[in-house]
Amino acid sequence: MPEPVDVAIRDQSIRLGQFLKLANLVESGAEAKPVIADGQVLVNGEVETRRGRQLVLGDVVTLGPASARVADESATDNLPW
Repeated sequence: MPEPVDVAIRDQSIRLGQFLKLANLVESGAEAKPVIADGQVLVNGEVETRRGRQLVLGDVVTLGPASARVADESATDNLPW
């Protein structure tokens, strides 16, 4: 599995549904809800079904073959876009 991409957030935490959109793992909140509810999303290697789960710096979110790590704003140099 490839190394997760660092995705910067402004605050110290972010909700899982918001992070999926920010990291471009889903296109919308409407898409995030069912993939989370169906158990397709992993947080730090464990299935997470709570869309409101608070993620903190260093958490790794995986959906299918893609992974993204919650990072602070200093990590913006590593963004792929």
